[in-house]
Amino acid sequence: MMKQTGMKSTGAGAICLSLAASIWGGMYVVSKYVMDYVPPITLMWLRYAVAFCVLYALVKLAQRKTATSVHIEKKDWWMFAWIGFIGYFVSICLQFIGTKWSDAHTGALITSATPAFIVIFARYILSEAWDARKIISLLLATIGVGIVVGWDSEMGASFWGSLLLVGAAVTWALLSVYVKVASARHSSLTITTYAILFAWGFTTPTMIWELMTTDSPVHLQDSLILLGILYMGIVATAGAFFLWNKGMELMDAGIGSLFFFFQPLVGSVLGWLLLSEQLDSQFFIGGALIVAGVLLVTVGRKKQDSPVEQPQSEDTSFVDIHKPSNPAS
Repeated sequence: MMKQTGMKSTGAGAICLSLAASIWGGMYVVSKYVMDYVPPITLMWLRYAVAFCVLYALVKLAQRKTATSVHIEKKDWWMFAWIGFIGYFVSICLQFIGTKWSDAHTGALITSATPAFIVIFARYILSEAWDARKIISLLLATIGVGIVVGWDSEMGASFWGSLLLVGAAVTWALLSVYVKVASARHSSLTITTYAILFAWGFTTPTMIWELMTTDSPVHLQDSLILLGILYMGIVATAGAFFLWNKGMELMDAGIGSLFFFFQPLVGSVLGWLLLSEQLDSQFFIGGALIVAGVLLVTVGRKKQDSPVEQPQSEDTSFVDIHKPSNPAS
């Protein structure tokens, strides 16, 4: 029964992570249009405003249906604030600025290192074991991304831009791992909602500074711009962030991280369909390696101990979660 439950959880986690990464991969088309009319940090603030309103309404609806209330302790608020700051504020800002100082091509390649950082942090924060299958799958998928994105001899010309993009990859990896930590006490919906609330607050001063120092006006009169902002807030932020957090809750962080590689695949396909961009043999070779890497650790895996099979109680502290679980307890 435990094995069947674990397999179902892994399957559900894979679906959630695939959907989240695919949504982010497709967000490029929408954001490319909207950012011609709205500065990036202001757009991020609007995304979080829309996302929080939607998620908060869902939290209240869920509480009404179950006739229960969520008990949030002081240490939980600190964790939500940390996730919102390090992931939804710092990581996204670094990605925006780093891409601006370098280019989108460099950004896609460097931030694709995120799964490697997740595997490392999961080992030392969550005590997840490394095995040959996980390492081989990570190498396959990483090589696949390199082939899909390609190698540009000009890449790295902007040292500071590339350095900020590395920071974006590291901080998003920390977000993914600490979401796994927080999921032992709270649902993915609660974590996502309040982490975005904190990120919204952290973004506000930066947004005000951007509006005061930039010459680019904000155009919100066009219905297509408003629809784009609503899409990015509801689907690409509230929906995708929730799905990513839920997937990380249901799977080992090191395995779930591989689904991040679906972003460049989906982005390339949509660029081909909607922007008339060309797909060459590199895309198909690299895509095959990415899929092979993901399948290697998600299909036919042997039964392993998982936090899903031994859920933590509400009284478990965040410090205790860092310790390896004892099968005999």
